Amino acid sequence: MPESFTMGPPSSIAHYRITSKLGEGGMGAVYRATDTKLNRDVAIKVLPEAFAADAGRMARFEREAQVLASLNHPNIATIYGVEQGALIMELVEGADLAGPVPIETAIQYARQIAAGLEAAHEKGIIHRDLKPANIKVTPEGVVKLLDFGLARATEDSPVQSAASPTMSPTLSLAMTQAGMILGTAAYMAPEQARGKPVDKRADIWAFGVVLFELLTGGMLYGGETVSDSMAAVITREPDWTALPTGTPPHIRRLLARCLRKDPKQRLRDIGEARILLDEPGEAAAAPAIQAATTRRSWLPWALAGFCTVLALIVGGLLWRATRPVEKPLLRFSADLGPEAVAGNRITTAISPDGTRLAYPVRASGGTVNMLATRLMDQSKPVILSGTENAQDPFFSPDGQWIGFFADGHLRKVSIQGGAPTTLCDAAAMRGADWGEDGNIVFGVAGGDPLARVPSTGGTPQSLGKPTEKGTSQRWPQILPGGQAILFTGGAVGSFDDASIEVLILKTGETKSVQRGGYFGRYLPSGHLFYIHQGTLFAVPFDLDRYQTRGMPAPILEDVAGNVTNGGGQMDFSRTGTLVYLSGKSGATTFNLSWLDAMGKKEPLLTDPLILGPRFSPDGKRLVYFTTADISVYDLARGSTTRLPVQNGDGYPLWTPDGKHIVYESTTGLFWVRSDGSGPPQQIYEFKTGSPVAWSFTPDGRRLAFHQAGQGTGRDIWTLPLDTTDPDHPKAGAPELFLATTGNDVEPAFSPDGRWLAYSSGTSGAYHVFVRPFPEGASGGGQAQISTAPGRFPLWSRTAKELFYLTADGHIMVVPYTINGRSFEPGKPRQWVGNQITLTGNSAPYDLAPDGKRFAAFLAPEASAGGEKADLHMIFLLNFFDELKRRLPPGSK
Repeated sequence: MPESFTMGPPSSIAHYRITSKLGEGGMGAVYRATDTKLNRDVAIKVLPEAFAADAGRMARFEREAQVLASLNHPNIATIYGVEQGALIMELVEGADLAGPVPIETAIQYARQIAAGLEAAHEKGIIHRDLKPANIKVTPEGVVKLLDFGLARATEDSPVQSAASPTMSPTLSLAMTQAGMILGTAAYMAPEQARGKPVDKRADIWAFGVVLFELLTGGMLYGGETVSDSMAAVITREPDWTALPTGTPPHIRRLLARCLRKDPKQRLRDIGEARILLDEPGEAAAAPAIQAATTRRSWLPWALAGFCTVLALIVGGLLWRATRPVEKPLLRFSADLGPEAVAGNRITTAISPDGTRLAYPVRASGGTVNMLATRLMDQSKPVILSGTENAQDPFFSPDGQWIGFFADGHLRKVSIQGGAPTTLCDAAAMRGADWGEDGNIVFGVAGGDPLARVPSTGGTPQSLGKPTEKGTSQRWPQILPGGQAILFTGGAVGSFDDASIEVLILKTGETKSVQRGGYFGRYLPSGHLFYIHQGTLFAVPFDLDRYQTRGMPAPILEDVAGNVTNGGGQMDFSRTGTLVYLSGKSGATTFNLSWLDAMGKKEPLLTDPLILGPRFSPDGKRLVYFTTADISVYDLARGSTTRLPVQNGDGYPLWTPDGKHIVYESTTGLFWVRSDGSGPPQQIYEFKTGSPVAWSFTPDGRRLAFHQAGQGTGRDIWTLPLDTTDPDHPKAGAPELFLATTGNDVEPAFSPDGRWLAYSSGTSGAYHVFVRPFPEGASGGGQAQISTAPGRFPLWSRTAKELFYLTADGHIMVVPYTINGRSFEPGKPRQWVGNQITLTGNSAPYDLAPDGKRFAAFLAPEASAGGEKADLHMIFLLNFFDELKRRLPPGSK
């Protein structure tokens, strides 16, 4: 893959020395540079990081660039080649094309534009993004076309189906760059704006728009929004009266032929435009004479046909009043900025009226996730204070509140800001919906049924019956009328084969309405849609009978989802806008690597979906879990043993002798032989709270775990164990070690068992602390280890060092000394420069017993400048109308 140069500004690229920055746009930054071999000035376009890091797209881009480099014409800026993820081009000095200009000047410029387009079209190359911003005029009056063919070269796919909404025009610019977005939309041909395939006739349309604007000085299809511009392109005829009085008739005829809505009626070849431009100028009739001629030709017919015309007009208006307004599907993509964070369940929510977004961002110096809200017509988000660690945002029906999950609680916050309100305790929540009746329905990760709580707060009420072991009810949606709830039900870890179900509140009956999919949603268009194998499907849905009508049809193929938790990265407004995160649906793949103190890395495990790696005490085996099983990997033999546990069990932990594994299940903590030779034994039963085992004392007689409490977040407990009979261990009564107002999690015993390290979110952000054991606070208080937010403490067994992870995934090491019962930490330092991929609440790394290296999920390599790509969301406007066209709600 080509090396990416996305930091700015680089000092050189290959043999090109950067001298200054010329500008920046949707396809990256442009620099002036000197070719040190040929001693000439060039322009270098440095592509965005997300683009340059995609090997497939870069390979296709380089192939396209080679074709474009073959264009050798005085009116086309030459492309010299691609170097290290950057495009090397001819440096064109001059100003962007702009009107109004004298008619003769406009004709002169138009001749050159047509000549450049003709040369390209003869080689089968289409510009596809012709607009004034891509046309330069040199001081000598020479017109140069820029960015030729890049619209195709930068597409995600060179071939797309005309029947898919993904074929709609893509505007890959930040939402804050509204003028640039509108500029692109205003020059699209009608077929391009409708999302249909385009050919050279799209360039001819854009040529007509550019020429019109050269003559008038105003935008032909400008608008306040992208939708306005595109709708105008599709529906509105040009205002011919705006042309200057002296515009020659042959130029008017040329414009009329270029700006035909139907491409079949449009000028067939740009060479014809060049010929028409070279016709002798005809004297333009004076407006008064033209008007008089028009009136004379019209008057003889006026009285005779008045009644007929009037009847036709009235009848047409009455007919149109009974017809629904068909709005074209409009597609644009928007960067939410480098601070926006993509969650593994739901990233962005859109308000019911479609005017506001809510999504998580990195705040507090890039260490804490907080909610941000942003109006669609504004450039900057507003961070909502008090929303640390927020997940899965959702709006109230009136759009004035945002609900979210954080630290084991369901909370809400006003869109205007202010302190969030805690509505109830709820660990491991999976989706929520806010009903018109003022109640919120939410799902949980375990086997509990859906629950309901007033939006003012209170005690949750269970809805329906508990689920079968290993299954879950999640991602609910309250159906219109409030009498039933749509949700995803199925086996945890394999939601691609789940069911979309309806809970009828009056009877408590649960009805399956669609099998083989997850994250079902009912749309006001009369459709049910859901994700299956990476594709968004839709099917007409009878809301009265709670059943589908007809066969599902694929609608989109690039909506991100997660089969392991059943979440879908999409939301919609009542106004018909669908917003989604692009990406193939499926579980995130976490592959383990070895990582040493020098930053050297090598593959360790390539099995997909692995989580929570833990070394055996002797370092010869590794236990991990997926959403479907728990397995032990033999490092020397390379073999894997699957343990006899239930689907959905997880968070495995070795006993100090390495003979058993303790893990969390739906009903409590279990104990099983590490070689898989015996059945599991339950050692601790719970009714609520989902305990997660984290650490043993060296003698194996006490287990530390964390569990959700009542009004205290997650608390740390220890469990005494009698392992005289290792196949039938006996547990005593659990003892509370620590409970604060925040989450206290991940308790890790020191190698001598005298200290307990843990993570605490009492202050909002997580920090790592140490307390003496068993005394806790009574034995000298706590020592704060982390100086910036961090989690997942690990003790070295070979040195007096304690490790933890920062909020952005870097390993920190802290030396310490012990003076009696006083724990004295040193200054944290970064252990290695590599970044770890955080995997939710499971530890994404473990230290080998020899203390020399980690097994860790390494994050993808960052760019040379460490820059992060902006979060990219896709918006489909008028999505409901498109569904109705493709799948009429009444169809069977």
